[in-house]
Amino acid sequence: MYLHLGSDIIVSEQHIIGVFDLENTSVSKFTRDFLRKKQEEGRVVNIALDLPKSFIVCAAGKKETVYLSQLAASTLRRRSLKKAALF
Repeated sequence: MYLHLGSDIIVSEQHIIGVFDLENTSVSKFTRDFLRKKQEEGRVVNIALDLPKSFIVCAAGKKETVYLSQLAASTLRRRSLKKAALF
């Protein structure tokens, strides 16, 4: 199955490690350090046309990519569950 993250970006659900609410998780120093490190590595892809509401961590092999999305984490979760219910 695939999940549409917004802005024409679709990823395989097998590669998704987690979907996180940006506002709630960015209060943690560990999360801020993780996002800063991925930004420095060039592994952050901003697909938000407006302010990002969530970030999605994906891994293909040993490389992690972080997508910043304008969609809420709850919306992405609903999309994932809705597709699973169809099959």
